[in-house]
Amino acid sequence: MTAEYSAHHLQVLEGLEAVRKRPGMYIGSTDSRGLMHCLWEIIDNSVDEALGGHGTRIDIVLHPDGSVEVRDRGRGIPVDVEPRTGLSGVEVVFTKLHAGGKFGGGSYAASGGLHGVGASVVNALSERLDVEVDRGGKTWAMSFHRGEPGVFAGDTPQSAFTPFDKSSELRVAGRAAKGSTGTRIRYWADTQIFTKDAGFNVAELEQRARQTAFLVPGLELVIRDERPAAAEGDAPIERSFRYDGGISEFAEFLAPDAGVTDTWRLSGTGHFTETVPVLQPGGAMVATEVQRECHVDVAVRWGTGYETVSRSFVNIIATPKGGTHQQGFEQALMKVLRAQIEQNSRKLKVGNDKLEKDDILAGLTAVITVSLPEPQFEGQTKEVLGTPAARQIVSSVVAKELAARFSSPKRDDKSQTALLLDKVVSEMKARISARTHKETQRRKNALESSSLPAKLVDCRSNDVADSELFIVEGDSALGTAKLARNSEYQALLPIRGKILNVQKASISDMLGNAECASIIQVVGAGSGRSFDIDAARYGKVIMMSDADVDGAHIRTLLLTLFFRYMRPLIEAGRVFAAVPPLHRVIVVNPGSKPNETIYTYSEQELHALLAKLTKSGRRWQEPVQRYKGLGEMDADQLATTTMDRSGRTLRRVRLEDAEAAASVFEMLMGNEVAPRREFIVDASARLDRDRIDA
Repeated sequence: MTAEYSAHHLQVLEGLEAVRKRPGMYIGSTDSRGLMHCLWEIIDNSVDEALGGHGTRIDIVLHPDGSVEVRDRGRGIPVDVEPRTGLSGVEVVFTKLHAGGKFGGGSYAASGGLHGVGASVVNALSERLDVEVDRGGKTWAMSFHRGEPGVFAGDTPQSAFTPFDKSSELRVAGRAAKGSTGTRIRYWADTQIFTKDAGFNVAELEQRARQTAFLVPGLELVIRDERPAAAEGDAPIERSFRYDGGISEFAEFLAPDAGVTDTWRLSGTGHFTETVPVLQPGGAMVATEVQRECHVDVAVRWGTGYETVSRSFVNIIATPKGGTHQQGFEQALMKVLRAQIEQNSRKLKVGNDKLEKDDILAGLTAVITVSLPEPQFEGQTKEVLGTPAARQIVSSVVAKELAARFSSPKRDDKSQTALLLDKVVSEMKARISARTHKETQRRKNALESSSLPAKLVDCRSNDVADSELFIVEGDSALGTAKLARNSEYQALLPIRGKILNVQKASISDMLGNAECASIIQVVGAGSGRSFDIDAARYGKVIMMSDADVDGAHIRTLLLTLFFRYMRPLIEAGRVFAAVPPLHRVIVVNPGSKPNETIYTYSEQELHALLAKLTKSGRRWQEPVQRYKGLGEMDADQLATTTMDRSGRTLRRVRLEDAEAAASVFEMLMGNEVAPRREFIVDASARLDRDRIDA
């Protein structure tokens, strides 16, 4: 480091040097996320061809040597000479930043590609890249080493490489079938750039391929994983994605709950003008006012739950952080639904309460797509749309189409819009009620009045982190648990039988159920969107039910309540299931030595213990006690085995994959009977018949 700083210290990075020096600017990071971004830059170019009506299939192949190949049947990258550079179109696309056919030249009406840097960035960050193009009855080929064109002596990145000296060559590698066009790109990511643990995430690749197939009806994307770790025996894994239903089918796929409304399609077109620099034939950039067309296509449906699932796209490029199109969509929803509720305020008994955005978004599944030439994004990663005019156009289209749905004379539309208004109003009332409850509820000590349920047996400690709430099954178990607990930090809440299945019930039914309302009130952190984990009154919530089928059902119902309305507790790892023993074995000791008591927690563990005792010549009292319920234990036994921290076992409820968990809850606890019946039939062989108390 020197104090001197002059023009001699400035560096000008030319060509692809800038990409290799600062890869994060172009692909976000150099870990697996950046590696996947590179792959999607190549795939998106093929998808843009399919969007233009050229080709209906894209193949993505993960090769055993770590390379990846993308094949399409589009028009093929131009192979003729670009006049300004004197280079072939293939070399221009892969070696020149901000070079491509998506700058308004008429080749693409709307495309995901925008900046002309995708292919060249991938080339710069690849140890080797091979491209083959079928055009004009010939197959043209070219290879690159870290962005530099040349010739490899072999088929691997480690093969000897000879860069072109004076002029580069796009060689003819063979003949192509008459009328056949397309592009094949295979590349090896550069280990000098990417981290050692960077790898292709097949699950993420499949998810995005599925998403793209939904957004481009009729396009088939095939993923073939030939890597040894992924192969099933000798056969590679191959998955294909094609959907002809478009974003309506996408919304149904994404929806986590049963529908209150059908999937509504809201479509329209708007026009706007903007001043942009336009490249003239002579090479000069001239500011020109151009007319743009923005096509809007939205699929929405409301479900019985409170989760919001929203996906937004611009020219089929996902914008996970939203942008002006998302803002316009939400603005239109607020405008239309507020107007409808004001018109029906007496019927809906709204009073002076004001509708908020969260009330409308509860239970909403939406897919928002806009298509327009040269959209403005924030950065090369294209996560946020910045085109200002998109907001008003989307808002206008959605408001018009949604208002038409509410004013439709069709019986089906009338019933669905009425159900939607009821849902939105009930969400608003639940939010206001939860906020009021949260503002008034405080942790009470023994000297203060308490509005908590009378059946709650609270603990003395005010230390939330150390306290535990046991949800126990029935009054008989409560009586034993009272004597077994440590009253300093263990609280008890009995529930009567099986609580409401909240996966099927509405929010109002759930809040009206005494057992569900008591649990939410005792936990003290609210429910649904208003749930505040910092306000929870206990550090652990422990479900303590009998070790039989009914006890398992009660745990499932409780988990459904926690998953749907108090999910942050599960995500924070604060929900547990107690593990009471199944058997008590009293081992007889000789002489005056007291007998030994051993508890076992499964049939296998019991048989292993008895076999061990038999082998060592020891006797036990017959019959071995089999606990059918917690009420059969005395206080000392319950404390020793299930409640005392020094000897108990707890199973922490984990949430590894929220989407997978949501689909399982919907299958097991939802309204659709057929998937549940299929699951029961398939899983019946795994049932332990001895656990059925019959």
